[in-house]
Amino acid sequence: MPEGPSIVILKELVQQFKGRTVIEVGGNTKVDISALPGQVITDFKSWGKNFLICFSGFTVKIHLMLFGTYRINEQRPVKPRISLLFENGELNFYACTVAVIPGKIDTAFDWEGDIMSDKWSPSKAKKKLKACPDALVCDVLLDQQIFAGVGNIIKNEVLFRIFVHPESRVGALPVKQLNALLREARAYSFDFLEWKKNFVLRKHWLAHTKKICPRCDIPLVKKYAGKTNRRSYFCINCQVLYE
Repeated sequence: MPEGPSIVILKELVQQFKGRTVIEVGGNTKVDISALPGQVITDFKSWGKNFLICFSGFTVKIHLMLFGTYRINEQRPVKPRISLLFENGELNFYACTVAVIPGKIDTAFDWEGDIMSDKWSPSKAKKKLKACPDALVCDVLLDQQIFAGVGNIIKNEVLFRIFVHPESRVGALPVKQLNALLREARAYSFDFLEWKKNFVLRKHWLAHTKKICPRCDIPLVKKYAGKTNRRSYFCINCQVLYE
């Protein structure tokens, strides 16, 4: 599943279409997109894992889910979910969800909750965390209402960075670790962005999909943890379980 930084990269890659008019639409989405031809793209935005194509009066929201992909000025040999054609260009999205959001997009999302946004509010995120003291940290990091844009890679790497076991309870975290969780969730997201752009992201993974702890030189544990049941990779020696 593409995480927030990957959607930011997509947003940067499609800037050539800003201000362009949609000539034709296609794809097998069941959402009514018949109003798009003749419309001018006013902006591209990202919120968490959502890619937003903005028009005057409405926005098309695309979520790439687990296996979604996109192609710019080219096509895959399968029918896209949604296709936007321009004069001398096209955007194609596959295996994704599509929604049309009416009205102004700035009022539709809490931009302070987007980990990649200039408006990101750690104090607001901390307030939300304190409201769920019994939740596991591996679950809250994936909660898009708290950390919009954080996915499983960021979750595993952040918890390894701050020496916290993924099954720790939020309410049991010392203040120092709670602050570290907030700080590193954002810091790692921007590291992710830089490494992804330079095609070296995997080289920097310390825990995600790894078998040996680089700090303790012992096997890492792989476990489908928490209510989210996503893969967690962690070290039982250096990552403290706060219960």
